[in-house]
Amino acid sequence: MDIWKKFEENNITHSAAHHLQAILELREKRGYARVTDVARELNITTGSASINLKALKGKSLIVEDENKFLSLSPEGEAIARAVHMRKNILQNFLQDILKVSPQQAEIDACKTEHLISAETAKKLQEFTEQFHKGPSKAA
Repeated sequence: MDIWKKFEENNITHSAAHHLQAILELREKRGYARVTDVARELNITTGSASINLKALKGKSLIVEDENKFLSLSPEGEAIARAVHMRKNILQNFLQDILKVSPQQAEIDACKTEHLISAETAKKLQEFTEQFHKGPSKAA
């Protein structure tokens, strides 16, 4: 099996992950999200946001209503929440276990949050939790 091809099978890009997360965060914060809000949140042009959001609509990850308000489909929300969770797991692992600086840990976690598998994220979480507990005491 060609392992390197697995990277290409990833169904979401780094940019798409950030767009989904921006919609999720805006809706949780404000109760709504529009293309202009997403652009402002991501510090990109409205045109760039519009192009990227159109692709996500095409994948049925976001929905735009007749008033131009954006929401996530159930699949889009699941992806956004999973990416956010993986970023936190990675960031904690890098900072707490590897002692990477907080700033660099955030950067590296952001780079890889959408790429790691659920299995790897779960194992990192378990390892980090066990590390914090320390060695188990034999009874």
